[in-house]
Amino acid sequence: MQKTACLIIGAGHGLGAAIARAFAADGYIVCLTRRPRHPAQLDSLAAEIIASGHQAHAFGVDARNEADLTALFTKIETEIAPLDIVVFNIGANVKFEVTETTTQVYSKVWEMAALAGFLTGREAARAMAPRGAGTILFTGATASLRGRAGFSAFAGAKAALRALAQSLARELGPKGIHVAHIVIDGPIEGDFIRGLYPDFDAKLANNEILKTAEIAKNYVWLHNQHKSAWTHELDLRPWSEQW
Repeated sequence: MQKTACLIIGAGHGLGAAIARAFAADGYIVCLTRRPRHPAQLDSLAAEIIASGHQAHAFGVDARNEADLTALFTKIETEIAPLDIVVFNIGANVKFEVTETTTQVYSKVWEMAALAGFLTGREAARAMAPRGAGTILFTGATASLRGRAGFSAFAGAKAALRALAQSLARELGPKGIHVAHIVIDGPIEGDFIRGLYPDFDAKLANNEILKTAEIAKNYVWLHNQHKSAWTHELDLRPWSEQW
């Protein structure tokens, strides 16, 4: 067991959980977070990982809260293990026509996908820079690259997150920290997508829907890349998805 930790901000039951399982299997102590209103799901994931013979810790934290997030990094670094990987995986996907998008909705989506991403990246950099090593991974979406009708808030926030990742990569790369942005361009398996596709099971069986375990393998691969050939942005999509 490596004496280093992996923190997943946004360890939901879908992709976040798959990323946690993948890094736990790779030998890392995984620290799981999501908003405090979902303690049972988070504890269940941690218990599952522990039962499989790995180490996991669960924390109910709102990543938009600066004081709480800073305290979380301090706690992990001082009481659990040095952070070698930090994954920011908050989604914040909402759909509203622009005329129906309130300031409250736009602000909340920006806080979840952009402000929380900045706070995560900053605290990760503060922890990793003195050691001259580490990986920070940001989960993006189709909206990171192009905004669709009805997704003005989501597109604005995800585009901001992508720009943040670019800035951090240029600033932190020379300090030995690998920063990468992963564009998930397509439907991901889960209850939400199942509700949108009547033929979900057929599409999943035919690999027309992104499988969370396969996505997660790429996160581990990115972390294990040699620094002479780091990937900054990785675009993932099923074989049947249009470009």
